[in-house]
Amino acid sequence: MLRLAARAASALALASALALTATTPALADPPGPVPTDIVGVGAGVTETLLNRFSTDYNASLAAAGDTTSPRLYSWDATGTTQITTKIGANPITRPNGTGLGIQALNTYTSGTVDFVRTGRVPQVGDPTTNMYVAMARDAVSWAAPTGGNAPANLTSRNLIDIYTCTVTNWRQIDPALPDATIRAVLPTFGGDIRQTFLRALGQGAPIATGACVEPIERENQGTDAILHDPNAIVPYSVGHYVGQVYGGHTRPGDEPGALVPRSVDGIPAVDTVNHTINPALISTTFIYNLYNAVRGTDWSSSDAHAAALRTIFGRNGWICRSDGGVPLIREYGFLTIPTLACGSTMHAPS
Repeated sequence: MLRLAARAASALALASALALTATTPALADPPGPVPTDIVGVGAGVTETLLNRFSTDYNASLAAAGDTTSPRLYSWDATGTTQITTKIGANPITRPNGTGLGIQALNTYTSGTVDFVRTGRVPQVGDPTTNMYVAMARDAVSWAAPTGGNAPANLTSRNLIDIYTCTVTNWRQIDPALPDATIRAVLPTFGGDIRQTFLRALGQGAPIATGACVEPIERENQGTDAILHDPNAIVPYSVGHYVGQVYGGHTRPGDEPGALVPRSVDGIPAVDTVNHTINPALISTTFIYNLYNAVRGTDWSSSDAHAAALRTIFGRNGWICRSDGGVPLIREYGFLTIPTLACGSTMHAPS
């Protein structure tokens, strides 16, 4: 009875929300999902997109008069340390990032977590029993504050030299640049954008960073004081930036400030005419796929839980449809992938 009452109340709330979808921002942490709902944790880079998916997908069910199908919910990467992901679940430590999300997925059952937002590609060491379901594409570049001392373009070699601390002054790159010490900044160890950026520079194998590199806790934002320094540079999700600046999808602490993604190897990160990731990056190592990870056994089962997962994430699922998630993927700054690729699955390499 408790579950039915909760679902009925949820349906009423979502039916009301449907008319407000265009103007009401997506919720952050969800309000008490029931055990059968599809609930995710993980990477910060797509958390606002998944929050919007949750709002719109659940509203579509309510509009169709569906009061029984599992709803979609997603917990942000940061916030309170402890979260209770579903009614009846034990509290867990909030997973911040792909790695901790994957750990939670493989520690707990579907009574706690059903999927993980991933902000990096599957890699050796990830459990091979998980399935990674393709959703979209993103790119990573480097960013620096407007009006600072960084040039408009750095090569991959320049960036390797900066992050290995072989080059520490702008004049070592170009004598015409200011005589100033570069502040190479990276999100803390384990961060998704950190790993993706270092792998892009190493052509698949992450480069080792030097002692001059300074850490920040949060990625894809320009509000930390260190990032106001005119000599700071930091990796940045290009898709997240496009969503922030052109889509207006910002929140306190999740905004670029004065940071602007710059060109790498002569390729501008952002197409400022069409307000997208520059398609020229697709042929480089700076592009990467975004996935949602699920347990392989959950995905391939014949039960209602597996059907709900595939209805949301799979081929022809809501996320991959033009009347579902595809327009939102573009609105939030990411690149869509071909219809047959969206919802396709892969395992982590062994």
